[in-house]
Amino acid sequence: MAYSSIDLRGNGPLGESPQGTHYDPAYDPLVSPGPGCGTQYAPTYWVATAGSPPPDDGPVTTDLDVDVAIIGAGYTGLATALCLAREHGIKAVVLEANRTSWGCSSRNGGQGQNASGRLSRSQWIERWGKDVALKMHDEIQQGFDHFKALVAQIDCDPQPGGHFLIAHRPRIMAQLAAEAKVWRDVFGYPSELIDARTLRSQFVNDHEAAGALHEPEGIGIHALKLAFGYLRLAREAGAKVHTSSPVTGWDTVNGVHHLRTPGGIVRARAVGIATGAYTAQTLHPSLRSKVMPILSNSMVTRPLTDDEIAACNFRTTQVLTDTRTLRFYYRFLPDRRLQMGSRSAITGADAAHPRHLDLLKEGMARKFPALRGVQIDYSWWGWVDVSHDMMPRVCQPDPKQSVYYALGYGGNGVSYSQQAGRRLAEHIAGKGRALTLPIFTSPLPGHPFAPFRRIGQRMLYVQYYRRDERP
Repeated sequence: MAYSSIDLRGNGPLGESPQGTHYDPAYDPLVSPGPGCGTQYAPTYWVATAGSPPPDDGPVTTDLDVDVAIIGAGYTGLATALCLAREHGIKAVVLEANRTSWGCSSRNGGQGQNASGRLSRSQWIERWGKDVALKMHDEIQQGFDHFKALVAQIDCDPQPGGHFLIAHRPRIMAQLAAEAKVWRDVFGYPSELIDARTLRSQFVNDHEAAGALHEPEGIGIHALKLAFGYLRLAREAGAKVHTSSPVTGWDTVNGVHHLRTPGGIVRARAVGIATGAYTAQTLHPSLRSKVMPILSNSMVTRPLTDDEIAACNFRTTQVLTDTRTLRFYYRFLPDRRLQMGSRSAITGADAAHPRHLDLLKEGMARKFPALRGVQIDYSWWGWVDVSHDMMPRVCQPDPKQSVYYALGYGGNGVSYSQQAGRRLAEHIAGKGRALTLPIFTSPLPGHPFAPFRRIGQRMLYVQYYRRDERP
């Protein structure tokens, strides 16, 4: 099914529903007033191939009184609603500005990894010490186990087997060996160092690869099919999911949150925020300038020929990431296509410039020369929520307010968002005191130069590129 004119909610051509608006490629959460209302999906491969979605509950059409409102119907919001219903007997109402999983959850690379945030396990030790790092490892592993259990219930084209962290320069292999030692000796987490020859002959012929670190946990999924599965399960458990229902205003009166939507006011005793990088600056004071939205570009090729597949030696369908700071992530899809993503523009206004897609194409050609010039069937970009200290938060930022959020996965939210939803549900259900890790007990940090973050981002990109590409 080609992506062009199919309304995934069954309302006719995309953007022609009463609340629908056309996809805005220049949308930018730092400057746009809000994510829109009923806006079309980005033109992703996932949208084009997800098939018909399960039904939702449509827009809010009247004032509602609810126990819990969740803002955002992506992976985190839907997982929160599912866990509230299944584990705590609370039937939440989910408010989505556009369409189910319109933001991060339909624009990512579909890579589920045993991680969250941007820091490595050795960096956890440096920041928090060994004891906290061990508990953090257990938290991430438990989350990945729950994620795998849910994936087993959903038809989302899973590609299990693990994750390859591919050294893009020979000098990186020593760093991977050191990290593997920490994994083994401190965390008891198995891994295998693989030399370049073995990697290229037995797994994938990435011409840049100087070797790799393989970890046993990792699974590729169809991003939107997974989200549709979450939607189906959440509604079966009793949650309501209202699309085309952006929160356009928020007042708190006597402890009750009045969330204004175009169709009515939703009065909630507790609110969970799960809006990822698509969090409007004006949504709630606790989140202003607390997340740095970063653009990531992605593309999917046409189906590859037998000769092309042989030249690239795609003998694995496991998820692949290289070791650049501005990393490339890629994998061989079930329908014989290559998906690849990496960094993109600094601002939404510049996102559509061809040079960002060219960067991806050139990266693909370096890794797989046989694919230089191959047709790209799908190209899109999306925003990633990166916290200022590179680690997520699932917390109640102000103990005096019944407002909670789960944000800041830094590009590792495909799998951990499910666990974050479970933890967010625990906070909302009044069981958050048992959550003692720093990511649960402290709010997202601010940044003293928040208005000038993008100036610094441009400078860092230049620095990262020079560091990444030196021999």
